[in-house]
Amino acid sequence: MYVCLCKGISDRHLRQSVEDGSHSWRQVQRETGCGTQCGKCACVGKQIVREAIHEKLSQEVQHLAYAV
Repeated sequence: MYVCLCKGISDRHLRQSVEDGSHSWRQVQRETGCGTQCGKCACVGKQIVREAIHEKLSQEVQHLAYAV
């Protein structure tokens, strides 16, 4: 789904930015340009980025091993 029509950015671009190492909305904005022109997409973009970061952190936590 397109999130930013001004820059042609989709939710996949935002999620890929997080997978590539972005850890915040500002980093995703710098990398993709989403939300930097008219700003109407910023709320939706932030929500998608938050979800993607949460998913990534959840996957990383599942791979931790604990001594019993």
